[in-house]
Amino acid sequence: MNSATPILKRIILWGGILAAVIAVVGSIIGLIVDPQKGLVSALVGAVVGFGFVAITALSVLFGIRVSKGDMLNPAFFAVVLGGWFLKFIVFLVLLVLLKDQPWVNTIVLFLTVIVGVIGSLIVDVVVIARSRLPYVSDVKLPGDEAGTERTAP
Repeated sequence: MNSATPILKRIILWGGILAAVIAVVGSIIGLIVDPQKGLVSALVGAVVGFGFVAITALSVLFGIRVSKGDMLNPAFFAVVLGGWFLKFIVFLVLLVLLKDQPWVNTIVLFLTVIVGVIGSLIVDVVVIARSRLPYVSDVKLPGDEAGTERTAP
């Protein structure tokens, strides 16, 4: 297991918790602003916000797996860049599909997505800043037994 894997899994977990909080708070505000459209729009916005967190973290995890842990491998960068490109395309498609729907309050949807995106950036920063990832990890030192790995303290 790569040493970044637990950090990325924690980002997905906290991103899910953030999306649940945004869904609850956004739904309450959406119900007050526009009873039916506001509720649905807030829930859709929370799901889209979680999608931003999940696609990034999952693409990095998949990139680590594809590159066999070598984060300097071009395959790793291709997977991560592909994930970001996919996120951009999905966002544009959702924007075009949802903007004129009669069941969507565009202001509630927009604000919920913005809160989700900013919140996901905050989650990324906080989780990474609080993680204890050594500068050098998964190191095999001379004299280690064959097949065993030791992580730097």
